[in-house]
Amino acid sequence: MSPNPPNPDALPAGRTIGHSAVSSRTELVRIGQPELVRRAVMERTRSRLLIAAGGFALLFGVVAARLADATLISPAEPKRLAAMVRQNAPPAEHLPGRGAITDRNGELLAVTLPITALYANPSEIREPEDVARRLVRVLPQLDATRVAARLTGERQFAYLARALTPREQQAVNSLGIPGLYFEQAERRIYPQGRAAAHILGGVDVDGNGTAGVERYFDERLRLRRGEDLRLSLDVRVQLALRDAVQYAITDYNGIGGAGILMDVQSGEVVGMISLPDFDLAEPARVDAVAPGADEQGMNPRFNRATVGVYEPGSTFKLLTAAMALDLGTMNVWNGYDASRPIRYGRFTINDYRGKNRWLALPEILAYSSNLASAHMAAAVGPQRHREFMVRMGMGSRLAVELPEVAVPLIPRANAWRDINTLTIGFGHGISVSPLHVITGVAAVVNGGILRQPTLMAQAPGTAAEGTRVISEGTSATMRRLMRLVVTEGSGRSAEVPGYFVGGKTGTAQKIGPNGRYLQNRRITAFVGAFPMQAPRYALYVMVDEPKPNARSHGFATAGWVAAPAAGEIVRRVAPILGMAPETDRAPEIQAGLAIAMQPGRPRGNAPARAGSAPRPAPAAASPTRAAVPPGQAAQRPALLREASIAPQ
Repeated sequence: MSPNPPNPDALPAGRTIGHSAVSSRTELVRIGQPELVRRAVMERTRSRLLIAAGGFALLFGVVAARLADATLISPAEPKRLAAMVRQNAPPAEHLPGRGAITDRNGELLAVTLPITALYANPSEIREPEDVARRLVRVLPQLDATRVAARLTGERQFAYLARALTPREQQAVNSLGIPGLYFEQAERRIYPQGRAAAHILGGVDVDGNGTAGVERYFDERLRLRRGEDLRLSLDVRVQLALRDAVQYAITDYNGIGGAGILMDVQSGEVVGMISLPDFDLAEPARVDAVAPGADEQGMNPRFNRATVGVYEPGSTFKLLTAAMALDLGTMNVWNGYDASRPIRYGRFTINDYRGKNRWLALPEILAYSSNLASAHMAAAVGPQRHREFMVRMGMGSRLAVELPEVAVPLIPRANAWRDINTLTIGFGHGISVSPLHVITGVAAVVNGGILRQPTLMAQAPGTAAEGTRVISEGTSATMRRLMRLVVTEGSGRSAEVPGYFVGGKTGTAQKIGPNGRYLQNRRITAFVGAFPMQAPRYALYVMVDEPKPNARSHGFATAGWVAAPAAGEIVRRVAPILGMAPETDRAPEIQAGLAIAMQPGRPRGNAPARAGSAPRPAPAAASPTRAAVPPGQAAQRPALLREASIAPQ
């Protein structure tokens, strides 16, 4: 019988797989310690690689997301490398420009425009001298030595040029010099040039106001962006004032002058100039003023209209007459004896080419008598005289919108003596600015209301608030007297047919550093208003140190110099301001303004003791020497100013 067939699943004979042939127990494979360490190290390395790969994936993901956002989702505005500031900080957001300034008619006087500036990072400049030479080739306005100096050093920022044209910017860019950058900036532009230079003032390189209304309204112009500042000036009047005053300066070889036109009801300064002036578009030329120019009155930045203080001379006789009329010590038919000099101790007051007789009030102003004016002031008395001058604004700084406004030089209350009243009565012994004079005269003609001058445009027909200083009746009488000075007195050259100009001339010698008057150096002025039947504008014209010319017969007084300039100004600006000459009604209007040189006393009035003003008793004061230089101005007093006059 054959054996049983083998099991197909049985193991081959003689071989065992994982099993002992002699035992059924399972044996474990043993791994050595070095192999275990090697495997642990590989596991840790694999984990670190996974973490590093994840980190790099995250980093590149963030960068890709930012790039996608900046270029596809919300593209960023191209950044200007030149906007980097001195600490390499990112540039600030560019804000709108400084507020514009216009005249009363909307004509631009100052505006800020965007410009391109060039700056450098000196630490990135390898060869400063070579770079400077290359820059000067395309920007010839630069100085190679100064540019090289600014490009040298370890600084991070240095301006090279503040304002480049597009063509210049392209030329610099084409040089391909590393370390040069462009910056979008601003520049203050003054389209009218010289027309209102002293009033506008100007700004520095950073756009901050340095003088004039630019400084006075600096915060408003910087913070109220987009809002214009509208001034009371009329640029057309500015040009007419400048032309007329400059012609007088040139014709009489003066060193300077000033002109002011003011609305007598609103106090608006419609025009105000000071010569010499300067072009705001070229401030660098103005800053190159020779040392000592301020003392010589030749500095173009010096504003004669508001900063210069001068003895007003005979223009102040208008205030003396208004004071005497208003306080009741004088009537138009009264007068004073002007035939004898006034002696005060060892000093003497005289008239220049006087009438040597008794003068009524109209004659006192028409002939500009120092003697009669001194008597008129003395009749009021020192205390009331000073109080009136202070009330008229002659004792303090005016509240006009300018930083540059002078304080008058007026004797202190405890130093105001009889001699001060005598000399100030005819315009000497006190120093005020032209703006003070025209402000006071505006009150004399406008009905008696003193209004502070303003450079801010007012609504048409505005009558500004003010303080009553004289009565309406006194004002009406003064208008007739001022008209008489132009028709019959020293102001004849200011007459313009149809505009009925009234005013007063004044000539005063200048005072030197030692307090004494300077020979043949004088201030000539005219102050007045028009039309006198219903005054709308007050006018002041001054020429500094005029000299006689061939036509003036050896004279350089206000009647020859300032009055004709005033007439020319009225002739030019009145039509600009919408005023037509009233030639058809001229006889009627003139009849209403006329006043006789020696008016008769109205019936029913008690007799007045004309010319009986008491003469002040001599005092121990020691005024400076009294002397009349040969050929001096008609309004020049013989008595000189006291050396004790000081600011209050």
